[in-house]
Amino acid sequence: MDSVEAAEQTAAAIGQLGGAFMIDGSTFARGGELGFGGLDFYVLGRGGVLGDTTAEVITSAFIVWNPEAIATQWALGRAVMSPADAANEWVAVCAAFGEANLPDFDGYARLNELMATIVAGASSACAALFAGWRTMPMPSADAPKALTQHLLNSLRELRGGLHGGALLAAGVTPLEAVAFNSPYMAPIFGWDAENLPDGAAIKERWKVAEAGTNVAMSVPLGVLTETELAEFVELINALHTAVQAAKEA
Repeated sequence: MDSVEAAEQTAAAIGQLGGAFMIDGSTFARGGELGFGGLDFYVLGRGGVLGDTTAEVITSAFIVWNPEAIATQWALGRAVMSPADAANEWVAVCAAFGEANLPDFDGYARLNELMATIVAGASSACAALFAGWRTMPMPSADAPKALTQHLLNSLRELRGGLHGGALLAAGVTPLEAVAFNSPYMAPIFGWDAENLPDGAAIKERWKVAEAGTNVAMSVPLGVLTETELAEFVELINALHTAVQAAKEA
């Protein structure tokens, strides 16, 4: 197995497992306890790893969000606490989600070792949120589920940043990306769901972008040997399957 194949075969697991805590009810419940109203915790907590900056900078990192929505939520969030404090709370809810929701799994220690190797060796080019998240404190190995969730989010932010670059290189705008891949998320991202572009017209460009993302993601995955790549693919997909099975139980 080469690293491009590994990138393709782990895309779904990284995306779904890494971002699960971001949309969970427990995350927004904690935000409410802290004084947030909803999406302001998401925007300030996730974006807070970039420091005390402007909404325009956060928009550049969030890629598919409407800039006006980011400006609104960033301002609302900053009225509650500083970006740095929100980022620390975001790290905490990520860890808490992992501890509470990831199933028992024999492969945590080895999966964490492989993911940590990828994260440590990756370039942060085109992945600002990954760069910021990598500076945040990680849970200890004594809390393997929390550490897994933290590292999964690292990989998600890495792949997400690279995907943004691939989208633009393929001529796909942020709004078009939402229209094709996740039109149901348009209102959350601040777009008018009634006036989205025709998703079908974007399909071929999306394929080009997805292929480009896999090539880009293959570079950080290339730090692993061929044997380690196969092991990583097997472990992360086994965890993905275990998570899905636990939801259906």
